[in-house]
Amino acid sequence: MIEVAVTGKGGIGKTTLSGTLACLLSRTYKVFAIDADPDMNLAASLGIHTPITPISSMRELIKDRTGAEPGSSYGEVFKINPRISDLPESLSIKYDDKGNLRLLVMGTVDKGGEGCVCPASVLLKALMRHIILKKDEIIIMDMEAGIEHLGRRTAEAVDLMIILVEPGLKSLETAYRIKKLAGDIGVTRIVCVVNKVSNLEEEAFVVKKLEKMELEVIGSIPRDEMVVKSDMEGKPLLDYPQSRALKSIEKIAKKYFKQ
Repeated sequence: MIEVAVTGKGGIGKTTLSGTLACLLSRTYKVFAIDADPDMNLAASLGIHTPITPISSMRELIKDRTGAEPGSSYGEVFKINPRISDLPESLSIKYDDKGNLRLLVMGTVDKGGEGCVCPASVLLKALMRHIILKKDEIIIMDMEAGIEHLGRRTAEAVDLMIILVEPGLKSLETAYRIKKLAGDIGVTRIVCVVNKVSNLEEEAFVVKKLEKMELEVIGSIPRDEMVVKSDMEGKPLLDYPQSRALKSIEKIAKKYFKQ
């Protein structure tokens, strides 16, 4: 069992990597794909286009589990350790008939600043921290872009954090900040995947910079028009078997997750 968080700066390809990894790993394991990004695009990357109500908008559920309404006034008392053990199965969406891959859409809540606590955020954090996994289960979390989620300690329980990096200093700077903040909240296993690589020179540049940060690189993904096509057509990348990006992600899954 393993909990994996995929993170990086905005527009870097987190959702494509998260969704594709989830699909590939579901061939061997039971996978919970958790959309923890406020943009909530993970379903689309899996080819799911039916409307989905995020957990953060389920007012009755939040009130039932925490004892308070979403948007409660400051100072209202509510449970900070709500019961959540039944929610991953009951609220997730089956991706296929086998049921090996289930999608859980968390949604987001308005935040008033660091340390802000509200019933909805308490429920979401409890879900992501305390999902109990069996030995043949994996969680893949598509995190919010950037570093803010680390300040809220959303991903503190993960076993592995994958930082997606692309050629460019801005992406590398974000990776450095993510590494520092992830370490501050106790995430000990942090690795990188280089995405949107056009040539060996770009890859070598990024790998060298990451090595100086003492960040392990577990694979690279080439720039691939099939990724754009899959997004335009609303289909999972697995539907494009000739995709060079897909083949690279398959190598990462086989090598790192022992498929």
